[in-house]
Amino acid sequence: MKIATMLCGVIYPMLTLPHSAAASELVGVREIAAPSKERGGDLAVTIWYPAETGGKPVTLGENAFFVGTDAMLDAPISRGEYPLILLSHGAGLGGTPQAMSWIATPLAKQGFVVAAPTHPGNGGMNRSAAETMKLWLRPTDISATLDTIEQLPLLEKRLVAGRTGILGLSMGGNTALALAGARIDPIRLAGYCDTNALNPSLCEWVRQSGIDLHAMDMELAGRNNRDVRIKFAMVIDPALADVFQTNSFSMVTIPVEIVNLGKPGAIPQTALASGIAKAISKSTYSLIEEASHYSMFGKCKPGAAQLAVSEAIGEPICSDGEGQSRLEIHKRLIAIATQAFNRALKPAL
Repeated sequence: MKIATMLCGVIYPMLTLPHSAAASELVGVREIAAPSKERGGDLAVTIWYPAETGGKPVTLGENAFFVGTDAMLDAPISRGEYPLILLSHGAGLGGTPQAMSWIATPLAKQGFVVAAPTHPGNGGMNRSAAETMKLWLRPTDISATLDTIEQLPLLEKRLVAGRTGILGLSMGGNTALALAGARIDPIRLAGYCDTNALNPSLCEWVRQSGIDLHAMDMELAGRNNRDVRIKFAMVIDPALADVFQTNSFSMVTIPVEIVNLGKPGAIPQTALASGIAKAISKSTYSLIEEASHYSMFGKCKPGAAQLAVSEAIGEPICSDGEGQSRLEIHKRLIAIATQAFNRALKPAL
């Protein structure tokens, strides 16, 4: 398992929604900047939303390995009011908001505004092992994004007050749990790569990059990153699930939906979250046994598996479990997410 190259298909069940959060066949997408004091600059943020006709056709998340997802750049936003889903991406190959268009686009079609910041240094050409391991900075990226979203002219009178949730995939799942109130244990994080037992690929990258986690300044690592504006969290295969302060899960008071990918006994220990679900009072837990952690990547293009081998990716990025295709697994994930956020954020709409 290599958390440094994590993350995500398309198709979802059509649901009948109230007019104020109606489904739309068109999805707009827009790029904005969100100031971040902690990062010392602006965060690049991608927003998906129900749209009216207009804008420029674009395909997001497509590369040599994965099929992308279509949207309309800068299209007008549809009339109505919508709940907000903040989205936290993984690292490595999944280290961009665009890599998650497969799930953001159908959520926008179902009547949500979805906003995802780029977590600096966690993916793309400028990825950094040191920045990736600063897990405590990721929640502040989400909170800074929410600060900007709440003042954004595009969304004026378009967001339902008090209806904000967080969706985190892979390392983004760690971020979502932190925003819900869980706290990182600096000692566990510092010792995470003492051996290869927890995550051989990630820790090899950390060591090759010359990073000593014990020497990293973790003064802020154990702080409380809870954002009380977030009322619901959904996490899928939360990576580095084993670096939290165990007793902090009892402090999580919002509903949390947790999904693990794989059969019991086959889920990597560092993403296994059944114990976390038991420790959170308002939680639900489910498995998609036919999936794997790599099922969070997009649908692979023909020849992508062979290309990954030739490019020394080092992981079976096109491999899932047994019995279902990636597209079918994506249908299930999107259906679970749609139903969860409808239940949590639209109960009275």
